[in-house]
Order: sequence, then structure tokens, then C-alpha cells
Amino acid sequence: MTSVDFMDTIDLSQEMARAAAVVEQALDVLLPPVEGAEGRLIAAMRYAVLGGGKRLRAFLVMETAGLFGVNETCAARVAASVEMLHAYSLVHDDLPAMDNDDLRRGKPSTHRAFDEATAILAGDALQCRAFEILGEPDTHSDPQARCDLVLALGAAAGARGMAGGQMIDMATEGQALDGPAVTRLQALKTGRLIQYSAEAGAILGRATAQQRHLLAAYGRDLGAAFQIADDVLDVEGDATEIGKTAGKDAASGKATMVSVLGLELARSHADMLSRQAAGHLAGFGGQAENLRALAAFVVVRRH
Repeated sequence: MTSVDFMDTIDLSQEMARAAAVVEQALDVLLPPVEGAEGRLIAAMRYAVLGGGKRLRAFLVMETAGLFGVNETCAARVAASVEMLHAYSLVHDDLPAMDNDDLRRGKPSTHRAFDEATAILAGDALQCRAFEILGEPDTHSDPQARCDLVLALGAAAGARGMAGGQMIDMATEGQALDGPAVTRLQALKTGRLIQYSAEAGAILGRATAQQRHLLAAYGRDLGAAFQIADDVLDVEGDATEIGKTAGKDAASGKATMVSVLGLELARSHADMLSRQAAGHLAGFGGQAENLRALAAFVVVRRH
């Protein structure tokens, strides 16, 4: 699976756009604008999370929840929650103290559109709201399911997940890392949240432990393939196409699978991970066709 059939791409794009619209509406409802002194904070939160991005994580939640017949409104709440968590990480990553990036999703980063202090608070508040949504009864009638979602997202986002990966990324700038070290860094920084997004549908659907394990494995390999494709785009893409500053990895001395393997081997590795991800879905039959198409798409996308 080194390429995606044209019609499959159209069908997947339509499905992703439909899911994104549902989640966008949920985000708008779950994060309404407010008057008063805190209105600027809410405005920054909405700026960071609304109207942009691939909504890959949200799509994963919606699709995996659909495998188990989960109510779409409930799935959209969880998808919105993970998008808020993801948006918070991007707002903080873009700050001068971290990646110092002025462009995100084709528009000024939140700290540029507002200011640094507001961006920090917006990220903090988005993270809080993400967990608040998971704990609300409207997300799931079973308190155990809500607790499981909170625990899984906390593990994916914390020191042994996304935040830990960002720490390693900053600490190793300018260092020559080998393949296993880069793989671990990227699995934490990017992969864990994508893995959670695939698992979330299984948690919502009260799936068996085996089903949850398979979807987690799918998400893990998908996340790894996605990040390598991102590394390739950082080398080959331009800011207009990819919606963020290109070439920053090499300029800042960050280790990537491209810097370790070179472009062609990195592409081949991403293709292998894409096929491996799709293989975890064998037991879900035709219901998982969109997830299989997504595994192929992430390695050939141009943004």
C-alpha cells in the first residue's frame, strides 16, 4: 500500500470533511464566546482550536466509535475534547520558549495573534476543558467509561506521553540520535495522542480488551507513519502548502527519521508502518475501510 487509489482518496476526503464539520460544530457549542474580562481568553481558545487543521485525531475518534455503534453526539464530544488537547499542545509548542514558530495552520500562531501570556493561558484552559468534557455525563452514561477516557488521555498527554516527548525533543536539539531514540521521541510526542484517539472509540463502545488493543496498535503505527510523513514534508514542502514554517527541523538541529535514514528510506519505513497499521484492522471487516484508507493516505498527503 504505497499509494492511494484516486476514488478512495475522494471518498476518504469526503468522510473526513463530514466528520470535521460535525466536530467543528461540537467545538463551537462546547466552547462558546463569552462577555466580560475573560472574553479575550475564550477568544484565544477558539482561535486556536476552531477552523483549521486536518482533524485527524477527531476523525479517528469518530471512526473507531462508529465500529461499535456509539452515538455520534457522544463521539463528537470526545473528538472535540482531543482536538482541544491537541490545540493546547500546538499553542504552547509555538511559543518562543519552545519551537518559536509564528505560523500555524496557515495563519499567525496564537501568541502572535494575541500575546504570549494570553497564549499560555489559552493552552492551559484548553487542556482543562478537554478533561472537563470527558467527565461530563453527556459524554457517556457509564461513569467507568468516562473515568477510562480521562485516565487514557492523561497518560497519553503527560510526562510519559506527549509532554515527555516534547521535553526530549527540546533536550536533544543538535544531538545525533539513532533510529530507536527518534522512534521513541516521536512515539511519545506525536504517537501517543493519535493512539489515544484510536482507542477512545473502543472505550466509548465498551469494547473488549482485545478490540481495544488492536485499535491501540493501529493508532500507534498510524502515528509513527504520520510523523515520518511530516518529517518528509518539512524537507520537501513549503509554508503555503503545509500551513506552517517549512525546514525548521533541519534549521534547529532536530533529529528526525529523515535525518537518520534519508528521504527514500524514511518514505519506505512510513509505507511499512502504514501497511502494518492496516493489518491490525483485519478483524473489523468492511466497517474499518475508512481507517484502512487513512493509513494509506497519511503517507502520501501533501499537507
